[in-house]
Amino acid sequence: MGRKNGATASPDKQSADAAAEKDKVVVEGESDVIKLKPKITLLNGVTMIIGSVIGSGIFVSPSGVQKHVGSVGVSLIVWLSCGLFSIIGAHCYAELGTLIVKSGADYAYIYEAFGPFMAFLRLWVEVMVVRPCSQAIVALTFATYIIDPIFPDCPKPEIATRLLAALCICKYYCF
Repeated sequence: MGRKNGATASPDKQSADAAAEKDKVVVEGESDVIKLKPKITLLNGVTMIIGSVIGSGIFVSPSGVQKHVGSVGVSLIVWLSCGLFSIIGAHCYAELGTLIVKSGADYAYIYEAFGPFMAFLRLWVEVMVVRPCSQAIVALTFATYIIDPIFPDCPKPEIATRLLAALCICKYYCF
C-alpha cells in the first residue's frame, strides 16, 4: 500500500484501506483491471427510478390536465397512459443497462451509439440546460405550494413566489 521504511499506518487508516480493498474486484482474466463493485441495491434502484419518473411534475401537471380535459375519468386515462409510456421507457433503460455495462448512463449509451462528440453534446446540454431548468421548476413548484396558503383569497404576488424559489435554490447550492 505504499508504506516506506516499515512504517505502519494508524488503525483508522488500516480500516479505511481494508474497506477500500473490499470494494474492489479484479475482473477474471484481466489481472491488471480493478473495478469497484456496484452498490445500488434493488430498493435504491427502485427509489431512484420512481423519483426520476414522478419527480415534482406530479404536483403540477394534474391541474393542467384536469383543466383541459374537464373530466376526472379522462384525466385518469391520460395519467395511466403516461404511466405506461414511463414503464416502457424504464424497460428500455433497463435493457440498455444490461447491454452496455459502463458507468455514465445516458452519456455511455450515446457514446456507444453515436460517438464521443454527440455524447459530449448530450452531457453539456444536461449540465447547462436540463438540470438548472429542472431545479428551477422544482423550486418554483415548492414556492407556489408554500405561498398559496398564505394568500388564500387574494392574488398571489409573483415576486414572492420567485424570491422564495430563488432562496430555495441558493440555500441548496450555496450552503
